[in-house]
Amino acid sequence: MKILLCPDSFKGSLSSREVCNAIKKGFLRCTHEIEIVEKPVADGGEGTIEALYYGLGGKLVKTEITGPLWEKVNAQYLILKDQKTAVIEMAQAAGLILVPIEKRNPRYTTTFGVGELMIDAVKNGCTKLILAIGGSATNDGGTGALTALGVKFYDKDQKLLSGMGENLHKIQIIDTDGIEKVMNEVEILIASDVKNPLFGPEGAARVYAPQKGANDEDVLFLDKGLIHFSKMIQEKTGKEVESIPGSGAAGGIGAGFYGFLNAQITSGIQLIMELLKFDEEIAASQLIISGEGRIDRQTLYGKVISGIYELCQRHNKPLILLAGKIEEEAYSIYGDKVLALFSIVNGPIRENEAFLKAEYFVENTSYNIAKLVFHNFS
Repeated sequence: MKILLCPDSFKGSLSSREVCNAIKKGFLRCTHEIEIVEKPVADGGEGTIEALYYGLGGKLVKTEITGPLWEKVNAQYLILKDQKTAVIEMAQAAGLILVPIEKRNPRYTTTFGVGELMIDAVKNGCTKLILAIGGSATNDGGTGALTALGVKFYDKDQKLLSGMGENLHKIQIIDTDGIEKVMNEVEILIASDVKNPLFGPEGAARVYAPQKGANDEDVLFLDKGLIHFSKMIQEKTGKEVESIPGSGAAGGIGAGFYGFLNAQITSGIQLIMELLKFDEEIAASQLIISGEGRIDRQTLYGKVISGIYELCQRHNKPLILLAGKIEEEAYSIYGDKVLALFSIVNGPIRENEAFLKAEYFVENTSYNIAKLVFHNFS
């Protein structure tokens, strides 16, 4: 029997690779009469580099860049084996995990380091950049990264502006001469797991800025800034960016990159599964096991499990899901969608303790699943 393990990370506790290892340990405690294939996966957020490096190989490049608070941080990106494609995680340069809780406010954080990573990849010979944009701490419309790439933003007094949410509403003049030299003939794909527009009730600021430390006043301020920025993009490029699905992802970087770099915004999970040849792997397996830290009503909309589920349905393969936390509405994914859904937590427990014991919980839940599966298959 061939079993495919393809979980997302359990955020705050285990990487997707660590989840795979724990599930494998649980199954091997029950039987060795199986073939286990581990395929750690991500949806375009944190863990994308790890998943692609583990699945495809390539070269990890480490460098020092500007972090979201304008300080120097260490980051890495992946150059695939074709030596022309680089995979960049926005979280490495502008991630929320890089900002202490007491300093979180997306009015003042920047994506400048994202642009620095892109420049480094191009200098290393890459002509295609895949930008995984999950986990950002920013709401600057991508102006920080664009500034690093050579775009100059000025206010009404022709004062040069730094790239951050605080300055979006001040932009009056945009000079793109620099970016055209740096990014000439470079293809950019934005891997996103959301389809939010740039601004408005479902836009970048109103939906995601509060998660990044913004209060109600900040949210309104940033939303107005994105509205103004979209008008400036249209004035400079002729492109209407505000309603493009995904333009509001990661603080609006999708809009800025679409406007000035002709970037294509695509489904992160679909792109990653295509690169890792998931269609072939699922077709060749008898049982698929996936999961993530929390399963809720968003799970089947652009997340890892949604992509896995679609392929399992296509090939009529049984899917089992594991989760640290299962919201009540998640049980609507039963029926014809999955074979079974398991919470790894076996009783009342504090969240921080659950994080510490996550590997133990995943392994033991997997052991019990294996006992059930092989009882039925024997």
